Amino acid sequence: MIITLKKNAPKHDVDKLIDKFEGMNLHVTMIQGDNYNVFGLVGDTSVVDEKSVMANPIVYNVQRVAQPYKLANRMFHPEDTIVDVNGIQIGGKKIAMIAGPCSVEGEDQICRIAKEVKAAGADMLRGGAYKPRTSPYAFQGMGTAGIMAMVKAREETGLPIVSELMSAEHLDEFVENVDIIQIGARNMQNFDLLKAVGKTKKPILLKRGMSATIQEWIMAAEYIMSEGNPNVIFCERGIRTFETYTRNTLDLSVVPIIKERTHLPIIIDPSHAAGDYKLIESLSLAAIAAGADGLIIEVHDDPEDAWSDGAQSLKPKRYAELVEKGKAIAKVIGREL
Repeated sequence: MIITLKKNAPKHDVDKLIDKFEGMNLHVTMIQGDNYNVFGLVGDTSVVDEKSVMANPIVYNVQRVAQPYKLANRMFHPEDTIVDVNGIQIGGKKIAMIAGPCSVEGEDQICRIAKEVKAAGADMLRGGAYKPRTSPYAFQGMGTAGIMAMVKAREETGLPIVSELMSAEHLDEFVENVDIIQIGARNMQNFDLLKAVGKTKKPILLKRGMSATIQEWIMAAEYIMSEGNPNVIFCERGIRTFETYTRNTLDLSVVPIIKERTHLPIIIDPSHAAGDYKLIESLSLAAIAAGADGLIIEVHDDPEDAWSDGAQSLKPKRYAELVEKGKAIAKVIGREL
């Protein structure tokens, strides 16, 4: 970090500022010029709040040289992180396939769909038991009954289960029963919830907030990792833009950016990005070609009567066709699906 002081800053105030930084275990190097004094800070500058430094009347400018995230930063962890989920790797050579309905609608439904998506090539089962909905009058999920229905589906198929946690109130239930805990877009900056899941060792699927910058998203992962949980998986699910033809705008540029800046795996959610089942195959194949480590896709055997998000759900047969096409794309880039 480089800090530029205003011209003729009083020596007493400069020394006081330097003492403050040294108290943070940072090494301070002063460079004196004719018009400005500049000093560099070396060490863990994530403890420094730029806005607080800028509030000091003797400071002219503050500039970071390195990114504020450390644990997620590839600079400090050059090897790719591979998250293991009951023997299934996310971040390795194989592209992980996660599929299932938006909402769990009962034990028979989720077990039936679990068998269908497994036969089509899915590695894991997704399903919403607690549902964040825009309208308070929309179906909010089956809660604990939905989680236990997914547990039954796992018993019958062997597929690890992925479900969204909305509140730390239900954390113990998720730690006991769910294989990947999903943090949804609306909770990406729920810092208390991020800290809570960070205290577990469960794999965390961190969705990008609908208006979040990439750095804000990475910093959310940093919250989880700073509590001791290194098992974070990014999930791009589209961001909010001015475009209305799709539910959200899928930002595939995040795949190479996340892989360049961090060592964590990233998967793509084309269902929430598109909001239209007809677009999902194209977006999925593009995501594989871009280097995504997995796909999480909504699949329902009766989307016309689905309790939520039927319009963006593939039928099992169409999902199976997507998987077969995805295998061809994966092979071209030296990966497997």
